[in-house]
Amino acid sequence: MTPAAAELAARLAATPTVGVIGLGYVGLPLAVAFAESGARVVGIDLDPQRVASVRAGRSFVEDVPAAALERLVRAGRLAAADDVAALRDADAIVICVPTPLGKSKEPDISFIVAAADAVARIIRRGQLVVLESTTYPGTTREVLLPRFEARGLRVGEDFFLAFSPERIDPGNTKYALRDIPKVVGGLTPACLALATALYGRVTAQVVPVADPQTAEMVKLFENTFRSVNIALVNEFAIMCRRLGLSVWEVIAAAATKPFGFMPFYPGPGLGGHCLPSDPHYLSWKVRLAGYEPRFVAFADEINSQMPAYVVQLVADALNDRGRALRGARILALGVAYKANVGDTRDSPALEIIELLLAKGAAVEYHDPLVPAVTVAGRTLASIPWSAADLAARDVVLVLTPHAGYDWPAIVRAARLVVDTRNATGSVLPAPNVIRL
Repeated sequence: MTPAAAELAARLAATPTVGVIGLGYVGLPLAVAFAESGARVVGIDLDPQRVASVRAGRSFVEDVPAAALERLVRAGRLAAADDVAALRDADAIVICVPTPLGKSKEPDISFIVAAADAVARIIRRGQLVVLESTTYPGTTREVLLPRFEARGLRVGEDFFLAFSPERIDPGNTKYALRDIPKVVGGLTPACLALATALYGRVTAQVVPVADPQTAEMVKLFENTFRSVNIALVNEFAIMCRRLGLSVWEVIAAAATKPFGFMPFYPGPGLGGHCLPSDPHYLSWKVRLAGYEPRFVAFADEINSQMPAYVVQLVADALNDRGRALRGARILALGVAYKANVGDTRDSPALEIIELLLAKGAAVEYHDPLVPAVTVAGRTLASIPWSAADLAARDVVLVLTPHAGYDWPAIVRAARLVVDTRNATGSVLPAPNVIRL
C-alpha cells in the first residue's frame, strides 16, 4: 500500500470528511448514514432549494426523518453547499447524480460527466472517489479515470477510484441502507480496499467484485432481472384475462412452491427512475459490442404497453355497463410510481391519466403523498373525497395502493372499481370490481 493509501485508510477508520454529490433519494440517505457513522459530511447539490432545506434540517426524502437530519446539521456533522469546490479537503467523494434516458432511450450520462469534470478540478493526492449512479459498464474507467489522471495523478497510488451501485428502495421499511449489502468494484486492489473501508462505516456487509465494470453490470442485471420478470407476469395477466382466470389467484397458488419459483406481480406499467431506464443502459452498451439483446427489448415492449392496456380495461368495463369512456367521470387513486412514496418519476399513472384525458374522460385524482402533478401540460391537484363522491363517479381507478385507503369501504361505495394492483384482493369477489 502506498503512503497515500495508508494515510487515507487511517483517516477513513477515524473521522473522515465525506462529500456526497447529489442530494436526492440516494444521496441524502447516504449523507445521513455517513454523518451518523461519525464522519463529517458535506452534501453538494445544484438545486438551491435542496441545499437550503438541508441547511435548515428539513427533509425532502421520505426515508430520511426530519428529526435525524436536523440533529446532524445542528451538531455540525452534515452541511450542504452548491459548489464541488467545498470538497477540496474531503477524504472521500461519492457521486450520486441522475442518469436519465435521452429522447431515443439512449443513455444520458451528462450529469456524471459534469460531476466528474467538477471533481477533476479539485481532486488531490490522497482522495477516494466512488461513483454510485447507475450506468453502463465501463463508465468509471472510460469517463472518470481519464479526467482524473489528466491532473497528473496515478490511480491506485495517488488517488483511488471505485464504483458501488446504489441499491436504495424508497419507502422500504424492512431493508434500510445498513441492511443492504454494498457491492464494490475498485480500479486497483488499493482502490477496492479503501472503498470497502468507506462503506464498512454504513453497511453491515460489503461485497467486493473484480472491477468497476463488474459492479456496474451487477446493478443493471438486478434491475433487468426485475424488468423481464415483471414483463412476464404482465403478459401472463393478459393471457389469464383472455382465459377467464384470475392471475392473482394463479400467482398466490404458484408461490406456495418452496423452490424454483419467485413471485412477481403485474401492474399498470413500470415506474421510478431505475426499472424503466436501466435495461436501456445495458442494451445500448451491448449493441456497441455487436449483440442485439432481444429478450430485454421484448420485455420493454410488454411493460410499455401496460398503460394502454389499463385504459382499454377501463373502456371495456364501462362498455359492459352501457357507458362510454368519453365523458366518463373517473377518480384515480394514487399517482406515485409505488405505494407509500410521493415519487412520480416515470409513474405509469401519469401516462394512464393522459391517455384517459385524450379520449375525453373527465379524470381527477387523489394521492395523500402527491399534492399536485402535471399531465400533458395541465396541472392537476389531489382532491378530497368521501363515500358520496365515489358513488358519483363512473369509475374508481386504483393505480397506487397507498396504505390508509379503506378498500372494503371503497368497494361498497363505488359503482365500478378497476383495480390494477389487487389492492382490493382482501375483499370478497364483487360484481363492481374489475381486477387486472
